[in-house]
Amino acid sequence: MVLAMAEQTDAIKQFRLALMALVALVVLGTLGYHILEGWNLLDSLYMTIITLATVGFKEVGPLDAAGKVFTITLIVFGVGIVFWAGASLVEAVIGEQIWHALQRKRMQKQIDRMRDHYIICGFGRMGQQIAKDLAREDVPHVVIERNPEQLPKLIAWDIPFIEGDASDDKALKAAGIERAKGLITVLPTDEDNVFITLSARALNRNLFIVARSILEENEGKLKMAGADRVMSPYVMGGRRMATAVLRPNVLDFLEFATHLEDQSVIIEELKIGPGSDLIGRTIAESRLRQNAGVTVVAIKKADGALIPNPPADELLSEGDVLIVVGVPGQLGGAEKIICPRQDPRTT
Repeated sequence: MVLAMAEQTDAIKQFRLALMALVALVVLGTLGYHILEGWNLLDSLYMTIITLATVGFKEVGPLDAAGKVFTITLIVFGVGIVFWAGASLVEAVIGEQIWHALQRKRMQKQIDRMRDHYIICGFGRMGQQIAKDLAREDVPHVVIERNPEQLPKLIAWDIPFIEGDASDDKALKAAGIERAKGLITVLPTDEDNVFITLSARALNRNLFIVARSILEENEGKLKMAGADRVMSPYVMGGRRMATAVLRPNVLDFLEFATHLEDQSVIIEELKIGPGSDLIGRTIAESRLRQNAGVTVVAIKKADGALIPNPPADELLSEGDVLIVVGVPGQLGGAEKIICPRQDPRTT
């Protein structure tokens, strides 16, 4: 891919050089006829063009010996430069097509090898931030984008992508939706997000779908379409701004704990897997604080119930998801206790 890109760049540079040489030759030819034969600039330009084009039109006027030698020289150099420019143009055009074809083929092979990845539909400001966060967490992902203006950024960030409409089943299948773990749709309109959610759910019943809702009243429609989570950026932004006014220190902690670029303190979710020593024990008996240094702030029970600030006598079961707070080193030890031999991240 790097070699193809370099060859493509060289072909474009060659064409530019040939074009510059051709323009310079036209200027020199025009000045040469003007000086040697005394013709006006228009006649001199005309004579230069028909000479370089080798069309065989009649000369503007009779040529003396110096004019004939100049014309021969102009033809020799001119024909060579014209063919050079033409060949460079063809190579640049064909090379670009080959480069894009190679790029698409390489990227599709990369996507075909993915398993349990996430599909991001839309690469606007929200899609770009989501891609950054997933890349920082080393989570495999694919972007589906129909706006050609966003494609250079996807290439520059080295993100696998499918160029097309995310509401099209072909684009979703090309992104590996049958093998995907989740899908995030952040297109500009709720209508698009509803249609993509319907299509994605039909193609993969086990897919975890997160959809953006512009209007709060459309959240129910997105859930009916099959979205597991619906996020309204305006509602979330408004709540966060209100918290900044009412409880600024709480917001400071949340920003500190959820800011992925500075993970000195992390809020993480860990699922109690089979074989865990915590099954059948209470929070107090788990001794997670003493043994791993993490604090359990909530429990998402296997039946879907959420228990914030769980009591010490809360009984733990397989499939429960513990929401814990700790530093990266502490979380590693907690994973071994809570979810042995299992990916700690859940859907």
